[in-house]
Amino acid sequence: MALKIIFMGTPDFAVPILKSINESNHSILEVYTQPPNKKNRGLKKYSSPIHQYSDQIKLKVRHPKILDSEEEIKYFSDLNPDIVVVVAYGKILPSKLLNLKNILFINIHASLLPKWRGAAPIHRSIMSLDGETGISIMKIIPKLDAGPVMLTSKVKIQKETNFEDLSKKLSILGSKMIIKSLDLIMNDKAKFIPQNESNASYAKKINKEEAKIDWNVSAKLVISKINALNPNPGTWFELNGNRVKVTKAIEIKEMGKPGVILNKNFTIACSENAVQILELQKEGKQKMKAKDFLIGNKLKVGVNISSHV
Repeated sequence: MALKIIFMGTPDFAVPILKSINESNHSILEVYTQPPNKKNRGLKKYSSPIHQYSDQIKLKVRHPKILDSEEEIKYFSDLNPDIVVVVAYGKILPSKLLNLKNILFINIHASLLPKWRGAAPIHRSIMSLDGETGISIMKIIPKLDAGPVMLTSKVKIQKETNFEDLSKKLSILGSKMIIKSLDLIMNDKAKFIPQNESNASYAKKINKEEAKIDWNVSAKLVISKINALNPNPGTWFELNGNRVKVTKAIEIKEMGKPGVILNKNFTIACSENAVQILELQKEGKQKMKAKDFLIGNKLKVGVNISSHV
């Protein structure tokens, strides 16, 4: 017997998972996503990646601004789903919705719960130099990402892993795990295991100021932040009054006062070792190799860039 599913998701990360469900024998009743956003100076409205994909495969899409109005709760209830699958929807589901009878709400979360509950688990796992992360599929309860876990699967985080690479890998993993999960649920074989609250940690949303490079930490931590925030929002510092986003860098075993330019190869000292910038992007410009940037921009060796902001 196929399950009747409401899917709730928004970014690119959720697309392979929706695709996997759509290609299974389960039935998608409707797709919920965030409303179109206005972007750029023209303020043109852009639909979410999930909205665009749903339009392509002709799935019904709904994007309410609020979920807990009587009208919205009734509409949702009248769809009469067996399961609601939530993947990076971007909004906490209200208790009124979660309390609807005979509906199981499950979430696909990009961490090994209870570690890194919250909005930015992929970023935080890279920034914290974690050796591994993964996907957890859990039952949704009113407390954020705290519900009992049904399935987990791990992936390694390599030294050079960036957000984009890890996000794609986890999304593909989630697209496989969701089918296994739905089959277990359909056959009454799903087991939900409570999380250990004492091991919980939170992955708060990344803000733009946090993306600024602090040279007073180790080179390893600077590079982990560069990788974690690539491509967005991007890790940056100021050089000659201009904001420079760093997209690729390596650790170099050189020492100096943190923030000082050590040589003409764009090597900058940290509290431990140094970072050599390999690829960067100036505001309003295309991404470029550091060696090409240096052709038209001479570095002043010995200058402390952290004191020239």
